[in-house]
Amino acid sequence: MSAALIGYICIAGMLVLIALRCPIALAMAATGFVGFASIVAFDPAVSLLENGPIETLSNYSFSPIPMFILMGVFASKARMSAELFNGAKSFFGSWRGGMALAAVTSCGVFSAISGSSLATAASMARVALPEMKKNGYAPSLAAGTLAAGGTLGIMIPPSIALLLYALITEQSVGQMFIAGVIPGLLGLLLYCGAIAVTVWLKPDLAQQGETTTIKEKIVGLKGLVPFGGIFTLIIGGIYGGFFTPTEAAAVGALGALVIAIFRGMTFKQFKESIEETLFLAAMIFFMIVGAEIFGYFLSVSRISYDLVDLVVSWDLPPYAILFSVLVLYMLLGCVMDSIAMLLLTVPVVYPVIVAAGFDPIWFGIISVITVELGLITPPVGMNVFVLKSVAPEIPIQEIFKGVLPFVLSDFVRLALLILFPWLALGLL
Repeated sequence: MSAALIGYICIAGMLVLIALRCPIALAMAATGFVGFASIVAFDPAVSLLENGPIETLSNYSFSPIPMFILMGVFASKARMSAELFNGAKSFFGSWRGGMALAAVTSCGVFSAISGSSLATAASMARVALPEMKKNGYAPSLAAGTLAAGGTLGIMIPPSIALLLYALITEQSVGQMFIAGVIPGLLGLLLYCGAIAVTVWLKPDLAQQGETTTIKEKIVGLKGLVPFGGIFTLIIGGIYGGFFTPTEAAAVGALGALVIAIFRGMTFKQFKESIEETLFLAAMIFFMIVGAEIFGYFLSVSRISYDLVDLVVSWDLPPYAILFSVLVLYMLLGCVMDSIAMLLLTVPVVYPVIVAAGFDPIWFGIISVITVELGLITPPVGMNVFVLKSVAPEIPIQEIFKGVLPFVLSDFVRLALLILFPWLALGLL
C-alpha cells in the first residue's frame, strides 16, 4: 500500500473521529501517530509522540499566544469594554440603530487588543446587550450585531488566527498583522452599513436614543484612549522594528495590566485572569500539538505534493482553485472551530495555493475572513452560541436570523479583497 493511500485512509478515519465528537486536537494527534507509524515505523512514531509536544510547547515562536490572550483578559477585567461602549454610544446613540452601531464599533475597537472573537463577543455582549434590550431593540438585531461584531476579533490585529497562520506557513507575523488592518477596518465599515440598511428597511427593529452634546461626545472619547495606546504600542512597535511579536505581546499585556491596576483590579481578579488565560492557552496549545503531529504525518505521506500535482494536471485557472478552497473552508466552518480549522487545513491547501501563484499573505487574509463566516453560520456558529450563553432567553434561530445581514456583508468584503488584492497588501 502506497504512502499516499495510507494517508487518505487515515484522513478519512480522522473525519469519522471528528464526526463522532472526538476532540479535534486528539483526532489530529491520533491520526498523525497511526499514519506515521504505518508509513515509517512504530518506534519512530512513539518517539514523535514523546518529543513532538515538548518541541512544540518550547517553541519560542508560539509565546505571543498566551500574552495576547492575557492582554484581552486584563482589558475585560478592567471593565474597559463598558467604558468603550458608553463612549461609542455618546456618538451614535441618538441615531435610529445607533446603539447597534455603537456595539459593533466597540467590538471592532475591543478586538484590537483582544485577539479573540469569542472573548470579544462575550465581553461586549455582557455590557451592550442589556442596554439594547432596555432601549427596545429587537432581540434578533441586538444579539446578531454582537455575535457578528465579535468576529472582528479574528481579523483586526493583534489576531491569534493571523499569528497561527504566519507561524504555520513561515510568513512574517508583523506583515500578517499589518495586512489585516485595512480588511479589518473594511469589515467594521461594512457591518455598520449592514446595520444602517437593516434599520432602514425595518425601522421597528431599533429605536432612536437620546441626543448628546458635543461636550458629552468629547468626554466619551476617553474610552478609546487605553485601546488606542495599546494598539499603537503593539502595531507601531512591530512595524517600526522596535519589538518582535513576542516582545510586543508582552508589552501589550503589561500595558493592559497597568490600566487594570489603576482601575482597581483586585488580587482575586488578577488570579482569575491568570486562570482564564491558562485555560484558553492550554486549549489552543493542545490543538497546536495535535496539528504538529498531524503535520509530520502529512509530510511523510506526501499528500500535499500529490494534491499539487493533481491540481496542476487538471490545468484549472488559478481562481477556480481559490474558489474551490474557499468553498471547502465555508463548509468546514459550519461544523468546526476556526482555530482548529486553520491548523488542520492550512498545511494541506497552502502548497496548492502557492503553486497556483497567489500571494501567501493575501491568501492568509482571505482564509481568515472565510473562517470568520464559520463563526456566525449554522450549525456550529461559535459566536452565536456565546451570545446564547449570555442571553439564554433569546431563541437560537433569532440570533442566526440577526446575523444574516452581516454574513452578506462578509461576502461583499471577500469579493472586494479578491478583486482588489492591494486592500490587504497595500500597507506592506
